[in-house]
Formats: sequence, C-alpha cells, structure tokens
Amino acid sequence: MDILQVEHLTKTYGSGDTAVTALDDVSFSVAAGEFVAIIGSSGSGKSTLLHMMGGVDRPTSGTVLLNGEDVFRRTDEQLAVFRRREVGLVYQFYNLVPVLDVVENMCLPVLMDGRAVNEGRLEGMLRALGLEGREHHLPNQLSGGQQQRVAIGRALMNAPAVVLADEPTGNLDSRNSAEIMALLRASNRDLGQTLVVITHDEDIALSADRVIALEDGRIASDTRVR
Repeated sequence: MDILQVEHLTKTYGSGDTAVTALDDVSFSVAAGEFVAIIGSSGSGKSTLLHMMGGVDRPTSGTVLLNGEDVFRRTDEQLAVFRRREVGLVYQFYNLVPVLDVVENMCLPVLMDGRAVNEGRLEGMLRALGLEGREHHLPNQLSGGQQQRVAIGRALMNAPAVVLADEPTGNLDSRNSAEIMALLRASNRDLGQTLVVITHDEDIALSADRVIALEDGRIASDTRVR
C-alpha cells in the first residue's frame, strides 16, 4: 500500500526572465515500509523535493498525499503540527537547539504539542542511539555523530510513519556515517517506518530498496535495487 504519493509536483522560484524551476512535474509513490534513496547532482532538486514531502515548503503546483490526505490543504499552523506529528525530518546540519540538552532536544516536538513524554520510549531511544550517560549534555559537548543521533532521536520520538532525511551523513566521517545509516535502517526494518533519504553516497543508495535519480528537477530514473 502506498503511504506517500507525489503527483505532478512543480516548484518555481521567481518569475519572468529570472524564474528558476527547481522541480518540474515530478510524480512517484512510496510504499509503506519502503526505503527509498534520492540521488542527483547539486541543484537537481533533491532537497526541494524533500522539503515538499515534509510540508516545509509549498509547491507552485501539484500535490503531496500522505495516507491519502493532501498535505497542502492544511494551513501554515496545521502544517507545523503535521511536521511535528506525522513526519520525522533529519537534516545534514542537525538543527539542534544549542541551549537545550540531549533529552530536551529529543523531546522538543512532543513538548511543543503540550503532550507528556513517553518515558519508556525515551529510555529505549537513548539506549538504541548510544546516548546513555549523555542525557544532559548540550550540543556543543557532543561529537558530530552524537549530535546527528540526537537529531534522529528527535525525528523518531513521535513515532512518525515516514522519516525524511536530507544528507544525514554529509558532515560525518565514514565510521559515523555507517552508524547513522545503521540506525536509520533499523528504524525502517524493525519499526516499519518508511524511509526516504537524500544522499550523494553510492553505498547508501545501493542499500536502499529503490533509487530515484533527479536531473534538472525531473526524474531521470527510478530503479528497484532489491
């Protein structure tokens, strides 16, 4: 069953002679529990596509459906709730709040919703992420790999059905990259979460179920790997 559907998605910045088309009539679907890698050169539209799927930015035209519901029929306020509850977003640059510690950063989406933290889930997440003993460290007291683990924990705390990761290993060495991808693959395999990863890393792409290549804002190929 398809959990995510992208239909004729187009995004144009500017107008007239200065207009730039970042996405040009992109359509595809992602099955529940699938691991999809999106590849392409810089400027191909990868990050723009991920931001559309995550409700971070609105398209010029086209639709994104999550569980059959049009993401962009929501107001900006509803989109903020959507991003907290229904998708897990992981970025290359972590985007941690510098004055909050590990636990506070991980629990931020839950607390912003005014809901109680699931302590059992938090403890399990800290253990799975290898962050036990660092619960009260600030981001500047952590390594890059540890900061990215916190960012993943934040994305997973609400148990989203879809996890969207934009170059999650782009700032990490090979060892930390392998560990981060192992964590994301585990969430995909063990928790059944749908995983969409933008990457320049060929090894990461080849570990996915499917690889979608973008070129000049359009899908150049869509290949099933396994």
